[in-house]
Amino acid sequence: MAALLPLIGVIACNKQLGLHPFNIVGEKYLLGVVHGAKGWPLVIPSLGADQPIEAILARLDGILFTGSPSNVEPHLYAGAPSEAGTHHDPMRDATTLPLIRAAIAAGVPVLGICRGFQEMNVAFGGSLHQKLHEVGHFIEHREDKDASLEEQYGPSHSITVEPGGVIYEAWGRNSAEVNSVHTQGVERLGIGLRPEACAPDGLVEAFSVIDATEFALGVQWHPEWKVSNNPFYLSIFNAFGDACRRRATTRVK
Repeated sequence: MAALLPLIGVIACNKQLGLHPFNIVGEKYLLGVVHGAKGWPLVIPSLGADQPIEAILARLDGILFTGSPSNVEPHLYAGAPSEAGTHHDPMRDATTLPLIRAAIAAGVPVLGICRGFQEMNVAFGGSLHQKLHEVGHFIEHREDKDASLEEQYGPSHSITVEPGGVIYEAWGRNSAEVNSVHTQGVERLGIGLRPEACAPDGLVEAFSVIDATEFALGVQWHPEWKVSNNPFYLSIFNAFGDACRRRATTRVK
């Protein structure tokens, strides 16, 4: 019997285009689901707290919490007010934070990328550095915005992979090279989260949820970027996809 095609929700961002508000998703995340997880993406709009969480979870085999140009509002983790002009998406915050907790509690596989990783940390009571480059002891984690996309998303630094974790099980090695396209990062790790990988400066770059019954991983880098051409990135999406297929098998019975 052929494996079922898992249906994977992909979180959208709110963006004003002209006079109209839109919910949008970067194509790279959709292609990451198709080529990396071998599933089919279904966009989850970020419409706020009135979302029908139980109905959403009942129809999906996994959820990808995407990266975004916006940042989690700092009052949600008792942080200082953001600098003027910082891009926020409060409707996305209101959508993702309760959905993350509910999905993991329900055994729905979850993968958080960049903002999604930061959302997972906040959802579990963690906090964020808003500007890593101003903290003083971190390497440069931001991309060169004047560089080409190939350079921006190319290898930036190494990570040390913790033995015995989700990433090590998928990758089988204790190190890897990753891109680095972020300004914020973990300050205090959320309750019940296990570090999976760290940057050379000690910054937590990946974590898993200790008590999760299924795949629940957050990564700070962007493994969706040309996932088919990067064996390390592909190993993460393959593991996520396998978990989603397990869910699909039980969900349709």
